[in-house]
Amino acid sequence: MKKTIRLFIFSFLIVFFLNGCNSINAHQNIFESKGSYIGDNSAVGSIVKQLANGEYLKSFELNTGEEPYGITLTYEGIEAEELERQYKETAIFNAAFIFALIQNAEWVTFKFENQEYQFTKENLESWFGANLSNYSSEEDLRKLIQNHLEDDNKVEDLLK
Repeated sequence: MKKTIRLFIFSFLIVFFLNGCNSINAHQNIFESKGSYIGDNSAVGSIVKQLANGEYLKSFELNTGEEPYGITLTYEGIEAEELERQYKETAIFNAAFIFALIQNAEWVTFKFENQEYQFTKENLESWFGANLSNYSSEEDLRKLIQNHLEDDNKVEDLLK
């Protein structure tokens, strides 16, 4: 019974999260920004504001001084029943989109109010078992992400 309830709650959270992710600006296909570069502040800003929890993005910093190039995103005010899980899902979801859309992004750091995650393109692509740059459809990338977020153990392995 507990397992069924837990599965129901987890399924609800996934649907809730993905529904929240659907808040990506419906007027613009985010993949229109595919091929952007870290050095293009306006393109990167447009992308990150359209991603999951973009309304809570306080700031972003582009690290272009030397390779590897990366981005630091700082979020504030995210509210969720399972806040830590929301942070993890936001970070994984947004990192996947950043690496799929921004050609020279090699790492991304997510700073939340009490948690921080960093991914490299290499480790995230290894975790997904896919080259994120090859994705050209928001729907296909969402499916890939959703399938991997369903396995709590796999998520924890990535974040170790």
